[in-house]
Amino acid sequence: MMEIQQVRAFLAVAEELHFGRAAERLGVLQPPLSRTIRALEDDLGVTLFQRTTRNVKLSPAGEALVEPARKMIEFQSLALDSVQRAATGETGRISFGFARSSSRTLAASLVTASRRQNPGIVFSLESNVFAEEGLARLVDGTLDLALVRWGKQPPEVTGRPVMVERLCAALPEGHRLAGHSALRVEDLADEDFITLPEHPSSTLRENTMRLCRDAGFSPRLVQAAPDSQTIGALVASGLGISITFDSVSANTREAGTVAVPLDIPQDPSTLYLAHRTEHGKTALAAVLALAEEVLPSVG
Repeated sequence: MMEIQQVRAFLAVAEELHFGRAAERLGVLQPPLSRTIRALEDDLGVTLFQRTTRNVKLSPAGEALVEPARKMIEFQSLALDSVQRAATGETGRISFGFARSSSRTLAASLVTASRRQNPGIVFSLESNVFAEEGLARLVDGTLDLALVRWGKQPPEVTGRPVMVERLCAALPEGHRLAGHSALRVEDLADEDFITLPEHPSSTLRENTMRLCRDAGFSPRLVQAAPDSQTIGALVASGLGISITFDSVSANTREAGTVAVPLDIPQDPSTLYLAHRTEHGKTALAAVLALAEEVLPSVG
């Protein structure tokens, strides 16, 4: 098998057609270069150069070897470049989970910025990954990165707060309560509600049910919609109202809807860009460094 040093020596002589100039080009002495070429010819069992006292010419076998030899050098260069880029985090694959429209906007900003800075990093995106699932999958390694909320932070997971959200009521534009600066939950007791489907980690639906119960009534659920965009469209059409986060409303607001803050004692909901504390991935480290600029910490 040809060694890369032999290939480089062969190409230098083949392109210079002069052992002295080829040795100078490679930064070696002529006798070792000649021995390298003879060893390559012995390994291949052919004569690569026709030598006379006055000139050096490629043999038919030598001419046939020139292009494959150039490709070998090119492939070696590509391999080294790929290895070096992977080692510095410029290439790799990141599995990224998130849910809600607000999260999708943040995720898109980070993926777009990463694509510009490190195009060799490929993202595998998963939407509708709610908090509990996202945290569990960060721990088991099936996700590298997630936009999640947590009540209790798992010890294996860390993250930065990138968004703070507060609850509001999304109403049709012509609704009788649309002009208010704030609403109490009990003001909504006679309304039809549109919610997300039941899901163990759907905090929006859980918040809606809890707030209504605390206000002394059970919400009249007329429609479950698969995502916040659909809920916004249904609210705009007058089918009902919804309780949502202000960030979701801002990112999905349909023409014909109004968001009114809820006058309730509430702790803001914090969204974290989270990852496993000990991840060991250079590509993820590069993305996290970029995220410091694209998604700065809040709160």
